[in-house]
Amino acid sequence: MAEQAKGEQFQPLSIGERLQQAREAKALRLEDVADQTRIPIRHLQHIEREEWDALPAATYCVGFVRSYANAVGLDGAEIGRELRDRLGGTRSRAPAAEYYQPADPARVPPRSLALIAAAFAVLLLVGYAIWRSSLNGEEAPSTVATAPEAKAPPAESRRPAPQPLQPQALSGQPVTLVATEEVWLRISDGAGGGALFQGTLAPGQSFAVPTTAQRPVVRTGRPQVLRVSVGGRDLGPLEPVERTVADVSLRPEDLGARLQGAAAPPPQ
Repeated sequence: MAEQAKGEQFQPLSIGERLQQAREAKALRLEDVADQTRIPIRHLQHIEREEWDALPAATYCVGFVRSYANAVGLDGAEIGRELRDRLGGTRSRAPAAEYYQPADPARVPPRSLALIAAAFAVLLLVGYAIWRSSLNGEEAPSTVATAPEAKAPPAESRRPAPQPLQPQALSGQPVTLVATEEVWLRISDGAGGGALFQGTLAPGQSFAVPTTAQRPVVRTGRPQVLRVSVGGRDLGPLEPVERTVADVSLRPEDLGARLQGAAAPPPQ
């Protein structure tokens, strides 16, 4: 009995229990974690209770848990791998069998009626083709060749070309980063300054840069999956290719100049 009690005493904690204990050790509420990670509180509650079936797909579960772990000072990557291995065998569901009600023979039209309808449709098409050919034959002698009239250019071609993006016009507008894939990033107020956000964004999650930040900069290894929105205007990905970037300014006018330069064609 003593050995059994000892084994129960040292039984390892579950993922949800580890996250909850780490959060409470930092005196954080679920609301604090939700504000930092942009994860809804109900999802955080499901994570602590390990109610994985109540969460979205496995990819989102892993991303949420990884962000939660990073926010409370745990190794998000390690816990994410542990959860991914665990969900690999627990969330797979066999497709439910589908049952179809046999067709009522009394409601199916007889085959002879369908053949008659098809033949009637063919006769209509043939008659229409004959009528069109005779009409073209009658109009041919009276046709007079005339020079084609010049057509006015379409209205779209007469529209003025869109004005190029003016970076200074973006000054003071809110900046938002939207993840199209799972991505880790750190946003701080100035190079070497305090962190405004550090963690992982799941696909579809976003982070709004605080308007009070003086010199916000970002560091990430996957800038191509971070789309930049300034004042509600989508300026495209932070970088076109995957590479590590550090201390990239998130001021709206700097982003406008940076992304305008990236989109400009090379000189001939």
